[in-house]
Amino acid sequence: MPTDDSSRPAPGAADAPEPMYDELADWVSDHFVPVFRRTLGGEYRWCAQWWEHDEAVSRLKALWHAWEVLRLQPGTGIGTWYREHLDHQLPILLGARGPFYQCSETVHREPHEATARTLPAERTDPAVPGEYSAMPARASAALDQQAGASDDRG
Repeated sequence: MPTDDSSRPAPGAADAPEPMYDELADWVSDHFVPVFRRTLGGEYRWCAQWWEHDEAVSRLKALWHAWEVLRLQPGTGIGTWYREHLDHQLPILLGARGPFYQCSETVHREPHEATARTLPAERTDPAVPGEYSAMPARASAALDQQAGASDDRG
């Protein structure tokens, strides 16, 4: 009779080290904010209510998870984290047009959300003048004819 392996730890899981932080909020408040200080205003933004910004949460969580893994790699692990993760995310996360752009360190403002309306029935193929739009019937017929000719050869 087959056994349920779902309760067994993954191979090597017993050897896996415990994370330094159990929660994203702990990593942000105890590590990220104190270590990666920037002069706020102008080029850099931060929101004390960072958890209210979904994009920021997603980026911070990616940074945290990668940090937990790479901090343990000897030699260049943390250097890899800086180069491959932090150096890319930090300017976006704290940037003047990043997820905190409407906030200040002391004032949270709800992010402005873009909306998209349903395409009206009379506009079935939105196109920019001069760019590709629906294929003209003449070109479509030529392609169909070519496809038919190649089917006859096969």
